[in-house]
This record gives sequence, C-alpha cells and structure tokens, in this order.
Amino acid sequence: MTSEVMTSTAGYWYEDSAVTAVDVLNALRRYRSAESAAQRRARESLGIGENALLALRVLIDAEHDGRTVNAKVLAERLQITAASTSALVDRLVRSGHVERHPDPNDRRGVILTATGTSMRDAVRVIEELDARALEVTEHLRTDDMAVVVEFLDELVRVVDDLDAGTDHTRRA
Repeated sequence: MTSEVMTSTAGYWYEDSAVTAVDVLNALRRYRSAESAAQRRARESLGIGENALLALRVLIDAEHDGRTVNAKVLAERLQITAASTSALVDRLVRSGHVERHPDPNDRRGVILTATGTSMRDAVRVIEELDARALEVTEHLRTDDMAVVVEFLDELVRVVDDLDAGTDHTRRA
C-alpha cells in the first residue's frame, strides 16, 4: 500500500502525485468543517446551543467516570464565567436537559446531572459520531496512527502557542 494519493487527474502519468502539505491541511480543514456541521446538527436535534452541548458532554463523561460535577467544575471545564454558567444551567434545567441535586458531601452544594432523556439523546448522537470515527481510524496501521497523533499534537502546540501570544515558527 502506498502513501501517495492522487490529488488531480490532470497529467496522471507525468506529474508528481505525492500528497503535499497543502493537501494535508486542506483535508484537515474539510474534516473540521464536516465535524462542525455534525455538531451543529446534534445541537439542533437536541434544541440546544454549543455551550449547552459541551456542558452535556461534560456531565455525561463525568457520570460514566463516576465523578460528580457542580457549577464551578462546569465553568472551569467550559472556560466560562460563573454568571454564564449559572445562566446556562438555568436554561438546561428549564429545557429538561439537566437536573440539580443536593450534594451529599456539602449541604449548600448542588450536583448537576444530565436527565435520562437528554443523556440518552446526546449519548446516541455523540456515540454514533465517535463510533464512525473509530471505525475509520482502526483501519490505519499502528505506525500511521503514531504519525497522525504526533502531527495533530504538534498542530495543537502551534495553536496554543499562537493563543499564548508566542510564535516559535519565526525564530532567526
């Protein structure tokens, strides 16, 4: 199996058909667009916004891991303010996606959980996307998986460095 991919049929026999860095970045952009569209469809099917879907994912993951989540933890995970978290939780409670429960370890504390119906709907959508992505990924050779992970981790570092106001690509 070759790692070369035809990117164009023009000049089939004469042009170099190796995948370029631009081809890789364009494929990554296409994937990000498709993933964003899938998340939008998931939010629309649940009737919630982006932060609400992220909040449900945090609550569902915590439940699967046997952890509890309060508003402070949710705010930290979503990187939003306490006021925004309070408004988000209020909306999710009103819409029936989230329930508040007394914290058994702190009489003033409140634990947040996704409701059964909301959890099932969100899990179904999330698990379907994850299962399909895993199915595609499992076809890669172990060495190829390592290359992809290294590449994506490096892209994360580049984005994080730019977000932090540093640019390591322009060193003299």
